[in-house]
Amino acid sequence: MSALITQMQHALRARHYSRRTEQTYCQWARRYIRFHALRHPAEMAEPEINAFLTHLAMDEHVSASTQTQALSALLFLYRHVLGREVGELDLVRENRPRRLPVVLSREEVRQLLGGLEGEPRLVATLLYGSGLRLMECLRLRVCDLEPGRGERRVRSGKGDRDRVTMLPRSLRSALEGRLARARALHERDLADGWGCVEMPGALARKYPRAAAEGAGSGSSRSSAAGATARPASRADTTSTRPSSSAPTPTACAARE
Repeated sequence: MSALITQMQHALRARHYSRRTEQTYCQWARRYIRFHALRHPAEMAEPEINAFLTHLAMDEHVSASTQTQALSALLFLYRHVLGREVGELDLVRENRPRRLPVVLSREEVRQLLGGLEGEPRLVATLLYGSGLRLMECLRLRVCDLEPGRGERRVRSGKGDRDRVTMLPRSLRSALEGRLARARALHERDLADGWGCVEMPGALARKYPRAAAEGAGSGSSRSSAAGATARPASRADTTSTRPSSSAPTPTACAARE
C-alpha cells in the first residue's frame, strides 16, 4: 500500500494540489483499500467503488459533501495513478440537506473573542475580521500585509487563487507585537543553528539562503499569526546562516 500512496502523493504534487487535499485524498485511498481487505485498487473496479461509497452513506452516515470528497479521491486514484477511467457508478448518494446558517451577533462575537488570549485570540480575530480560512490565516506573511491601505493579500488560497481582503486596523498593535516576538525567536534559532523553513516551489534553488533569512527584513515572509512551516534539521541549517548580501524577497518565517 505504501508504494501506491507514494505514487498518489507524487501525482497530486505534480498537479499542484494543496497539502491538505493531498492528505485527505491519501486518507480516503487508505480507507478504501482497508475496506476491501487490503486488495490492490488495480484488482478492483466500479463494484468495489460502489460498495465503499454506499457503505459510507448507509453505515457511517457521512454527509453528502464527505461522500463526494471520497468519490473525488478515488476518481483521482484511478485516473491519474492507475491510468484507468472509472465507468458509471450506481451508488447510494446521501441527500444534501438545506440548512440555515448559524450567525453570531456582535455581542456573541465579543464574548467568544473575550474568552481567548494571546495568539489564539489574534488568529480568531483575524479569521473574523478578514474573512480568512484557517490555513490562510496561519500562513500570513509580512510581505502580504498592507497596513496603510488596510489590506492583506491571500496567496495560493482555495483553488490556488490569490485575492485581497481587508485588514482590521484594530489589530495593528497586536500584529506588531507578534512580529517582534517572531523576530526575537528567529534570532535565537539562527544563533543555535536552526531557523530554516520549507520554501514553496523552486524558490529554495533560486534563493539558496532565503530559507534562513531574518524575520526583521522589511520584505521577509515572516509568520504574522502562527507557525507556518517545519524547520529544517540542525545539520541542514548550519550552512545556511544568512549574510548581509543574501537575497531577501523570499525570506521565510521563523518557526514557532
